[in-house]
Amino acid sequence: MITINIDPVAFLNVRWYGIMVALAIAVLILWIMWQVKRGANISYDTVLTAAVIGIPSGIVVSRLLHVIDRWGYYIQNPGQIISAEGLTIYGAVLGAALGIWVYSKFSNFRFGYLADLLAPGIILAQAIGRVGCTINGCCHGIKAPSWLPWGIIYPSHPYNYYVSPFSLKDVPLHPTQIYEIIFNLIVFGVLFKLRGRFKPDGSLFLIYLGIYSSWRVGISFLREGTPFLFGLHQAQVIGLIVLAIAIFWLVYKARWVKTESSVQ
Repeated sequence: MITINIDPVAFLNVRWYGIMVALAIAVLILWIMWQVKRGANISYDTVLTAAVIGIPSGIVVSRLLHVIDRWGYYIQNPGQIISAEGLTIYGAVLGAALGIWVYSKFSNFRFGYLADLLAPGIILAQAIGRVGCTINGCCHGIKAPSWLPWGIIYPSHPYNYYVSPFSLKDVPLHPTQIYEIIFNLIVFGVLFKLRGRFKPDGSLFLIYLGIYSSWRVGISFLREGTPFLFGLHQAQVIGLIVLAIAIFWLVYKARWVKTESSVQ
């Protein structure tokens, strides 16, 4: 078994989870700025404005989906809706995408083009964010069998329902956060190689959504969670919807191109 005995609070009231989320956002912004520097057909001002709009819209929708998912807890503790931590990846990605899409309707850039530029950076940022989840103890897996050599144990984490429906102390768990870190880094490599190889704009972003949605539907069977619909977790339901849309669009719209775009 692997023991994780890191205090979730880095200093004062600042948690490692929040630090890693902030770092993930910073990496994503640096990624897209690097793409612009290398010749992407979009301005720095447009990217920065998209970030100013996309970050808060992503946080709001991410928090909203988390509260809905844990409604049984928050209906009993309404004061925690604003003050407690807890975000969802799907809410962050879809919320930010929605905000940037609305912005694109009032600006002169193509949403699909920017989404394709962002896709590898998004999955890289998710890997960084999961480091925070690993330290925090949230997003963990179900109880692991005693024979699993890489099960993780949190010997000092207190009971906290909005993070876990049972005490994490000395309970061997599937390290689903670590599984996802590894998976996300692999997908980053795949998306990095696929840049500029699909048309029309938005295809790479939908490939990212399709791959990640497939993963979340599967890995959620190993994750602790609240049944949301038909016995599935909220992330699985959203994942199936997103996956269906991505497959439909890619089958009927996407095409392989031989030459890479100028953003390489």
